[in-house]
Amino acid sequence: MARIGLLGGSFNPAHRGHRNISLFAVDALGLDAVWWLVSPGNPLKDGARDMAPLPARLGSARAMARRSRIVATDIEARLGTRYTADTLVALRRKYPQHDFIWLMGADNLGQFHRWRDWRKIARTVPIAVIARPGYDNVARASLAMAWFRRFVRRPDQGKNWTTWSLPALVLLRFRPDPTSATRLRQADPHWHETHGRAATRGRWDAAPIP
Repeated sequence: MARIGLLGGSFNPAHRGHRNISLFAVDALGLDAVWWLVSPGNPLKDGARDMAPLPARLGSARAMARRSRIVATDIEARLGTRYTADTLVALRRKYPQHDFIWLMGADNLGQFHRWRDWRKIARTVPIAVIARPGYDNVARASLAMAWFRRFVRRPDQGKNWTTWSLPALVLLRFRPDPTSATRLRQADPHWHETHGRAATRGRWDAAPIP
């Protein structure tokens, strides 16, 4: 069974913060790979005027994932799923030979209760939350965390996640990277033009998803 971490997001654009937390998760959780699920559209960010087209965001993610155990993919677009709960059901059906764990930053835990069927997500796969600067207090005070408290596992048990009964959540801490996609867009408003062209030239996946 392959042990796969799933990191969903807009990747608008992908940056070294995404890469760093993914590689940290590989070590902390004993993962074979992390799949970046580049969303065709984030329901919580619909209508964002600075959201680049999917090919540009995918190209950005593949460039950032090169030479690592990270696989950037548009599989959600190919599966036709819009919400994480539906994506997880489809992935488990399509890849029964894999064990999946959902990865998220502390900022997402702070708003996790707004995700559709968030309790269903928690009962489908384990969840690993990775520290992000400025969001820890919000995450710990969130409605979702109040529900999760009795299901929290110790970080030193992280590599045993495939044996956990669900729901299960582990809080991981590492030296955070302050990089943000918002700052990168402000610094280079035309970043998506380069990555959009690159995405059409072929896949960069280190371990392509079938």
